Amino acid sequence: MKKQGDPMKNNNGEVNIGWHFDNSYTQLPGALFTKQRPVPVRSPKLIVFNDSLAKSLGLNVKALKSNVGVSVLAGNRIPEGTSPLAQAYAGHQFGHFTMLGDGRAILIGEHITPSGERFDIQLKGSGRTPYSRGGDGRSALGPMLREYIISEAMHGLGIPTTRSLAVVTTGETVIRETELPGAILTRLASSHLRVGTFQYVAAWRPVAELKELAHYTIKRHFPYVEESENKYVAFLEEVIKRQAKLIAKWQLVGFIHGVMNTDNMTLSGETIDYGPCAFMDQYHPATVFSSIDIKGRYAYRNQPGIGVWNLARFAETLLPLIDDEEKKAINVAQQSLHKYEKLYKMYWLNGMRKKLGLSNEENDDETLIKDLLHLMERYKVDYTNTFRYLTFDRLDETDLSLSEGFIRWYKQWQARLERQPVSKAHSKQLMREHNPAVIPRNHRVEEAIEAAVERADYSVMERLLDILSKPYAHTEEQEPYTELPPPSNFPYQTFCGT
Repeated sequence: MKKQGDPMKNNNGEVNIGWHFDNSYTQLPGALFTKQRPVPVRSPKLIVFNDSLAKSLGLNVKALKSNVGVSVLAGNRIPEGTSPLAQAYAGHQFGHFTMLGDGRAILIGEHITPSGERFDIQLKGSGRTPYSRGGDGRSALGPMLREYIISEAMHGLGIPTTRSLAVVTTGETVIRETELPGAILTRLASSHLRVGTFQYVAAWRPVAELKELAHYTIKRHFPYVEESENKYVAFLEEVIKRQAKLIAKWQLVGFIHGVMNTDNMTLSGETIDYGPCAFMDQYHPATVFSSIDIKGRYAYRNQPGIGVWNLARFAETLLPLIDDEEKKAINVAQQSLHKYEKLYKMYWLNGMRKKLGLSNEENDDETLIKDLLHLMERYKVDYTNTFRYLTFDRLDETDLSLSEGFIRWYKQWQARLERQPVSKAHSKQLMREHNPAVIPRNHRVEEAIEAAVERADYSVMERLLDILSKPYAHTEEQEPYTELPPPSNFPYQTFCGT
C-alpha cells in the first residue's frame, strides 16, 4: 500500500519520476513532424546515468533508475502527458541539399523544470520513423557512449551543448559491419530546432507556416526580439551572434565537430550531433578526423567559415519574412551576415587573450597569438598541453622551448604581460581558468568505449567522466589524462554513428 507522501508514487499509485511534460512542438503545422511512439526493445538495462543532470531537472533519481524509469528511458513506456514525435527537417550535407528528418530519434516531449526551464527529452536509437531513409532506426552502443562522453566533456568545458541523461542497452543487436550491442541515448536539448528545420519549411511549405515556425522559435529562444523594429532581422542576428560565440569556443579548445551540415546547427546555439567529432592533439589547422570528410570541408580551420555559410542558408529561409521585396530583403540579410566575421573574431581574440593571461587589449595581440600558433604548427606540438605548460611555467616539457623563434616570442609575451595593469598572479589565474588540464583525448575515449562494448566494463568510462567533469581543476589525478597517445602510423579516424 502506498504510504502518504511517498515521493516514489503519484496519486495513481504509479512511480513518480518527476516529469512535467509539455508538447508545444505539436502546436506547429503537422508537416513538421510525425506523431510516433518509440519501438519497444527486448531487454533494456541501464548502464550509464547522469545523476547530477537528473537532479538539476527536478527528477527523482531513484525512480528513474527503477524498472519503470528504465522502461521510459528505453522507450518501452511512455510517460503520462507526452505526445511522442519524430521531427521533419532538411539540410545541406557536405554542401548538397536533401530531405532529412529524425530517422532514429523520438522527441518524447518538453520537460519543464521546477525553475521553469524547458528542455526537449529525446530518445536516440528508438526505432524507425518515416524519415529513416532505409536505416533500421537503431543505434549501436559505442556511438551512444561517445556522445555521452563528449557532450558531458563539452559541458564541463563551458561550451553550450546538448546533454546526455542516460544510456540503456536494448538486449538486441544491430548490424553494421558486424553484429553490435544496441543502445538508446536519452538526449536533453534546449530544443532540436535547426537551420534545417527552416530549410524544410522554406523549400516545401507555404510562407504562412514559415512565419508560424519563426514565431514559435522566437517565443521559445529569443522572446526579447519581439519588440524590435524588424523582429525577423533581430532573430537572424541573435542566431548569428550565438553561432559566432559557439564556434569561437570550439576553436579555443581544439574541438573539431566533423559534420557541420545545416541540420546539425541548432538555432539555440548548442552543439549537437557527436558522431565523427574529436579533439585535436598536435596543432595543425588542416586537421580532419571524419572518415567521410575526404576533401576536408569541415577541417578545424574551416569551421568558422562553414559557420557563416550555414548562417547564409538560414538567412535565405527568412527572406520572405524580412521584406516583401526580395532585393531589399537580401540586402538586409547580407548586412546582418557581415557582422558574423567581426563577432567571431572578437570572441576568439578575447578567448585567446585569456588563454595567454591578457586582461586588456592591445593592437598587436592578434599578431602575438598567431605567431604562437605558427610556432606550434611548425614544431608539431600538442595544442592543449602547450597552453598548459605556459600556464604553469613548464616550458622545458615542450619541444618549442629551445627554438629561437619561441624564445623571441616568449620575450614579447612577457613584455606584453608587464604592460598590463594587473598582477602576474592575476594573469596566471586567468590562464588557469581558460586553459583546460584535460580534454577527452581520443585514445582515452576509445579506451573507455572498448572496455564497455567488449568487456562490459564501465569503470574506465566512469573514471574518465569524473576527470572530464572539472577540466580546469588542474589536479594531480588529472595528470595521466594529459598524456598523448602512443605513436602510430595510422591517423586517428572517427565515423558517423549510424
